[in-house]
Amino acid sequence: MQQEHPPQVQNLALFRADPSYRGRSPVFVQLWWFVQATFFRGSPQVLYGFRRWILKLFGAKVGIGVKLRPSMTVTYPWKVTIGDYSQIGDDVVIYSFAPITIGNNVVVSQRSYLCAGTHDFRTPSFDLQSKPIVIEDEVWVAMDTFVAPGVTIGRGAVVGARSSVFGNLPPMMICTGSPARPIRPR
Repeated sequence: MQQEHPPQVQNLALFRADPSYRGRSPVFVQLWWFVQATFFRGSPQVLYGFRRWILKLFGAKVGIGVKLRPSMTVTYPWKVTIGDYSQIGDDVVIYSFAPITIGNNVVVSQRSYLCAGTHDFRTPSFDLQSKPIVIEDEVWVAMDTFVAPGVTIGRGAVVGARSSVFGNLPPMMICTGSPARPIRPR
């Protein structure tokens, strides 16, 4: 008896990325990745100004007094804005397929992942999708938090450690869980 196979739902032979999604030429992207892997990552922890300068050199908008740990990664800095006195912790990933805006006095703690890109699983070609992320002023995104494409986290919110943020979070609330939900005022 011959087994029937369900219809194909994903065919990566059909996948095509729009050449403009990166926002810069492939050569510029490779140059950024090289600089990030060497000079940025290899810089001593205390050289916050040097890392701010490198991100600005590659098109990021970075405010004054920003502290960037050398182990953080940014996919496309020209799509990133970080406000004054914000801090980005160790091993944070800023996956900036769309613009990612981080406000003033924000802490994004270690191993958190800000993900502005995904795929459309409903299409066999697995099309790329990108949606901006906005983290408003005075937010704390605690350790190992995932923030999905298209999310806005309201001013002064706290997102508890190991939370997964798939929808907008209101201002001045402590939010936890997977998916993250408001649990009480800050």
